[in-house]
Amino acid sequence: MKDKMKFATKVIHAGIEPDPSTGAIMTPIFQTSTYVQEEPGVHKGYEYARTQNPTRKVLETNLAALEGGYDAVCFGSGLAAMDAVLKLLSPGDEIIATNDLYGGSYRLIVRIYQKFGIKAHFINMEDTELLQKTINTNTKLIWIETPTNPMLKIIDIEEVCAVAKKHNILTCVDNTFASPYLQQPIALGADLVLHSATKYLGGHSDVVLGAIICSTKELAEQIHFIQNASGAINGPFDCFLVLRGIKTLHVRVKQACKNAKKIAKFLKDHPKVSKVYYPGFKDHPGHETAKKQMKYFGGMVAFDLVDDNFESAKKVLSGTKLFSLAESLGGVESLIGHPASMTHASIPKEERLKVGLTDSLVRLSVGIEDVDDLIEDLKEALDKV
Repeated sequence: MKDKMKFATKVIHAGIEPDPSTGAIMTPIFQTSTYVQEEPGVHKGYEYARTQNPTRKVLETNLAALEGGYDAVCFGSGLAAMDAVLKLLSPGDEIIATNDLYGGSYRLIVRIYQKFGIKAHFINMEDTELLQKTINTNTKLIWIETPTNPMLKIIDIEEVCAVAKKHNILTCVDNTFASPYLQQPIALGADLVLHSATKYLGGHSDVVLGAIICSTKELAEQIHFIQNASGAINGPFDCFLVLRGIKTLHVRVKQACKNAKKIAKFLKDHPKVSKVYYPGFKDHPGHETAKKQMKYFGGMVAFDLVDDNFESAKKVLSGTKLFSLAESLGGVESLIGHPASMTHASIPKEERLKVGLTDSLVRLSVGIEDVDDLIEDLKEALDKV
């Protein structure tokens, strides 16, 4: 039965059983640092909480089921999870990454791992021919982010993974913007999937957590080893919060997608908005690919103002009441942000401008409030420009 469960059933039941000691329907928070052993090496599957924790294990099993992977490994943050993937590499290895990606991901690759002799190429991964030309004998990892942050470009996961497999190159897809409800990259050929579970998986802006879902036993063993050796784990209470959030993932994301569609249309028709980035539009370059690999078009929207300057953007950013000015995304509440000065400030301006990330670009994480209230909130803010 569990192998045949639909997604809405998996979020509530996959890998989750009532606690055998009490019958508690919710997974308990095992707040312990160590476990008693009967004799050296004889225990109940748990030795030390950095290595294993029952609450964390339930979350990892649940995430693996949602993404269709062999196993999952949870970390203290999304960047800690990415750090573990990069630790699979050696000096002299090269990465090909999306040229439009989260600023923290760029910072980790360039500011940390370049010092250890790992070279990165940031390219337009929508162009498969360019990808083929960039691959060389040192290429060991292709880092895919789709939809991209913040320009919402769509990369064909199946196409990129097919190219990678021909060259025996590892692929990892950052699936944070979509969530496993909208797309499952492993089914499209990816080796690894990353989530900042802080976002849609947690869904309530009350936890920081990262996860890697592995397609094979071998990769799972490698990532588990790195996690235990490096110690970048999360606490059991954080796992409990994400497990709680996942139970409503499908409901929350579906509503956010519905709201985002209406908000994107409102913005596209607004005279003070010059361009709207939203893959649900038929004229979006990645629309057909998004239709193919995503269930809906996501809850993220970005837009540029006709007045292409930071001062005009600030009026909008500071003029909303329901859209809270804050970093992060994927919560039940709507957020508004300025990538150039917030989430992507670590990327040099000339690199940001190459992908269209201007100083007037505004990013929205659309929540699940009443959409008419959200549209009115944006209208009042835009009136101030």
